Formats: sequence, structure tokens, C-alpha cells
Amino acid sequence: MYVFKKRIFIFYLAIFLGVLSILIRLSYVQIFLGATYYDRALDLWSRSVPVEGRRGNIYDRNGNLIVGNSLAPTVVVIPRQVKNKDQTAHTLAKILKTDYQTMRKHLDKNVSVEILKPDGKKISLNEAKEIAYAKLDGVYLAGDTIRYYPYEHYAAQVIGITGIDNQGITGIEYIYDEYLRGLGGSLNIYTDAHGNKFEDLSGFYKTPTTGFDIYLTLDLGIQVAVERILDYAVARYSPEEAMALVMNPKTSEIYAMASRPTFNPGHYQDYAQEIYNRNLPIWKSFEPGSTFKIVTFAAGLEEKVFKLTDTFHDPGFALVDGARLRDWKAGGHGTETYLEVLQNSCNPGFVSIGLKLGKERFFDYVDRFGFGEKTGVDLLGESKGIIFNPDKIGQVELATSAFGQGISVTPIQLMNAAAAAVNGGILHEPYILKGFGVQGEILYERGPKEIRRVISEETSALVASSLEHVVSLGTGRSGYIDGYRIGGKTGTAQIAHQGVYLDGQYILSFLGIAPMNDPQVMVYVALTKPKNCIQYGGVVTAPLVKEIMMESFTSLGIEKQDGGIPLNARWYIDTVLHPVENYVGMKVKGLRRNPYYHFIIEGNGDYVIAQLPDAGEKIAQDGFVILYT
Repeated sequence: MYVFKKRIFIFYLAIFLGVLSILIRLSYVQIFLGATYYDRALDLWSRSVPVEGRRGNIYDRNGNLIVGNSLAPTVVVIPRQVKNKDQTAHTLAKILKTDYQTMRKHLDKNVSVEILKPDGKKISLNEAKEIAYAKLDGVYLAGDTIRYYPYEHYAAQVIGITGIDNQGITGIEYIYDEYLRGLGGSLNIYTDAHGNKFEDLSGFYKTPTTGFDIYLTLDLGIQVAVERILDYAVARYSPEEAMALVMNPKTSEIYAMASRPTFNPGHYQDYAQEIYNRNLPIWKSFEPGSTFKIVTFAAGLEEKVFKLTDTFHDPGFALVDGARLRDWKAGGHGTETYLEVLQNSCNPGFVSIGLKLGKERFFDYVDRFGFGEKTGVDLLGESKGIIFNPDKIGQVELATSAFGQGISVTPIQLMNAAAAAVNGGILHEPYILKGFGVQGEILYERGPKEIRRVISEETSALVASSLEHVVSLGTGRSGYIDGYRIGGKTGTAQIAHQGVYLDGQYILSFLGIAPMNDPQVMVYVALTKPKNCIQYGGVVTAPLVKEIMMESFTSLGIEKQDGGIPLNARWYIDTVLHPVENYVGMKVKGLRRNPYYHFIIEGNGDYVIAQLPDAGEKIAQDGFVILYT
């Protein structure tokens, strides 16, 4: 009996100790490991719907928005929660304007979460509302975004495009993608193994982060003017291509850049790939024509192979090793100074400068001015151009190179070299990134980068003064602006195809700089194969540059000044200047057509509140007066 009771006691004790150990273990798990196991359970129950990070905005130098973001939800489904797949597939197909079979394949997948890509990726707000109102089981909306372009095609090739996953593909969007991109978030929903939602667990939203904002050196006011002027040029002259570039000659920072044809980055799929992949001012390489004479002239002055007052006789051609190199003016310019050689864009005169320099010195300056290599601008698709190898050419190739024929350069190379010629002699690296920022605060800002000195300050001052003569007294008169000291150089370049120059096919260009006593802005415009016009850069493109210059003066706060070289208008070719009337305060509907100039109306107001040029200033025949309402 005693033994029996002892066994019962031991049995109950074992049960008690077993229960006690279980209770102790459960208490330990509950108190010390409860949070860990609970988190593991939540992980097993959680169904994560990804939400993309928000890309940073892109602003101009003054903080004006160029590219932003707008809401574009993405449709996500948890297939196991969809109760009626047939009805759900039909409803989604109708709202998203796709077919039933495509939607049904998404719903039949054996996955925890399915993104309806591409049909349900970044849909419109109206489509999102319809889906929300339909109250479809297992169908969710994630708050994604798409890029917003308030100015549509402006600076399109510069800005670039983004893909369906908000990744940068071209342009600034691609180059600085790692800075613009934000970290992704998620919408987390709790379900059991069968996909049924836990009603007592609300889930949570992990907020995505926003990338860095980017500030560009672009000036939106100047960019808008460039885009408008190029649109006008395309409408009037129907060129195959058109391009414009505006820079600060002291720093080589880019104020504006545009190409035609262009595109809308929000709908880039509607355009040919070469349109959105080619940023013409940095990609297109072509014979520059007479605009290249700035380089030859600067090199000759620096090497003292001529003085501005030295004379040269132009019979209308130059003979070099038996080759007859003609001037653009039949019969030539006769006897002229070398300053007039530049004013008149005299080809034989520049042949003489090139031959005096010789191959070694001439091409040394071509290299020093940055030709034959990339400028290093922080944009995609830059070309190097093509320059003769001095060891493999003769005197004829040297002579033609001296006046911009037979070599190939890009507009940005040409502009950068011209900047060095007039800014005191320093070549800079062009750039378009001003800095990075967050919520309006700039955290990093880059500055100008000097590459090397090319010519002396004294030579640079002579070049600047000489280019002012070109606009006031020479071939660039159509670029003259009363009250501003404008310098520049015209370009009328033949187009070569398979080693032969095309008859009557040209690239017309003009490079303008102002003010010449303190260069602050330079503008280049080029049109490829323009139609219905006289084929001279000074006639066609100089007035376009002039209009952009006038807008640039306003944006940059460049004031009029006394001094400079008065315009010497030629009655047989130059347009007459007319004083502008005062339109401020006038009603837009009451404006009368002026026989001497045209109006550009900016804004939708009823009254004129400002104008450019101001009342009393002079404007060339058939120029444009901008009226702000």
C-alpha cells in the first residue's frame, strides 16, 4: 500500500513539474520572446505591395520648377483574395482598356502579390477612382507617381526621360539618377495562408522617401525665349534641324539649350528614338564655316602674325598649291585691314592668317581651344568632332581649316572656344548642374572649372573689340541692338555628303556675345537647310540671336550703356531701325498693327503691363515687340 501511494505521489509530482516547466516556458516565451515570435508571425502573414520612391524635382538656377511629380496609382492584386475572378477580370479589363484574357492571367498566378504591369501601372486618377468605386476584393491601389512637365517639350533633350519604373533613361534624369531616386516604400496587408485578410489587423504603410532635388544652371526665362524663337524659325524657314545654345562666357555655365525636332518627355514613345536621343548642340558635328574664324583670328593675334591695322588685298580668291579658294563675295573686298578682314568675313584674308601661322602653330591653337576632344559637359551623347592630323595634310587643308571648312566641330565646342577668346583667355569646362538640394535648401553647389589659359588678356580684349566691329560695321549688322555692345560672327557653312559639297545646301548660324566690354551672355543659333530665305547666316540667324539676346538681358539684369560702336547701316541690305511706341496700359484688343514690326503677346490678360523693347528704343524692320499682359 505504501509503495502504491509513493508511486502515485511520484506520478503527480512528475505531472506537476511537467506542467510547471510548461508554464515557465510559456511565461518565458510570452514575456521574453513574445515580441520576437509575434514579429515572425506578422512577417508570415504580411503581403507587401511595393510603392516606388518619389524622384526629386528639377529646378532652374532661380528655383523655378522644370520637372516635378504627379500622382499616378498602380493596381496591385492579391490573387487568393479575389473571390470572383471572372467578374474582377472583366471589370479591370474594361476600366484599364485592355482585354479579359490579360487580366485573367494576372489573377490566376500562384503568387502572394501581383502588380498589373504594364496595363495597371501608373494609371490615371479617373481610372483609379473607377477601380476604387468598384470595390473589388483583393484589388489594391498603390500611390505611385509619374513625372510632371509644366513646360512640356522645353529643354526636352537636356532633361531626358524616365521609364515605367521611374528610372532615368536619358539626359539629366539618367546622369543623376542615383541622386534623384528616392527609396521605395510599401503598403503591408495581413492575410492567412489562404489569402484571407485579418480583419483585426489593419496593416501599415511604409512611406517611400524622396530623392534629392536638382538645380540646373538653366535660366527658365531664357529657355522659354529660345524655345519660342526656334518654333518661329521652324515655322518660317522649315529647316531640317534647328538648335540653340546660350552660355555664360565667363564660366561656361549653360543658360539654355534646345533642339528641333523636339518631343514631349511625358509621351516619348510617340517619337522616333533619334529625336529624344540626340541633343544637337552637343551631339551634332559639322563644318562650322565662318564662326570658326574667331579661333583663327585669336591665334593670329596671339602669335603676332598680323596687326589689326595691317592691310591685305582680296582679289576674290586665294591660290594655294594650285587650288583656287574663292571668297564669298564675287570680285573680293579689295584692299582692307585685318580688322576689316574679320568684319567682312573675308575667306582669302583668313587663308593668309592660317598660312602665316603654319600647320604646327595653327593646329596647336585648335587643340588648345578644345577642338577634337569632348568639352566634358555633364550631358549624354557629346561628340568629339573631327580635326585634321597636321602630319597628314598639306597647305590646302590648312588654308580651308583657317576659315572653317574641312573640319568638324560641335556647337558647344565652338561656343566654349569663343568664350575663351573673349573672357580674358581662359578655357572652362561647360556645365549644367548647379547643385543638389532638399526642400528648397541647396546642400551642394558646384562652380566653374578652369581648364587652361589659351590666349593672353590683351589678345582677348582685341578679339572682343574686333567682334563688336563685326556687328556694328560688318556682316553681323542684323544682330545689332541699340544701347548694347553686341559682338558676334556669322556662319554660312556648306554641307558635305560623301566628300562632295551639296549645291545650295547650307547650315546658317550666328554666334552673338554681349556686352563686349564685359561679356556676360553668348547665344548661338544654327539652322540646317533652311528654305525660303537668302542663304546667309547674317541675314537669317542673326535676327533670331538678337531676339534671344534681348530676352536674356531682361532675365540676367543686363542694363543698357553708353559707348560702343554705332551701327553703320547699309541702305542696300540692312534693315532700317524704327523707334518702338509705348504700349503699356493699352488694351490688347485695341492694338493696331504696326507697319514696321510685329507683336508677340505673352499672357492672357486684357491690358499690357510691360513691353520689350521699352518705348523709345529702336528695333529693326520686321522685328518683334514682346507685350506682357
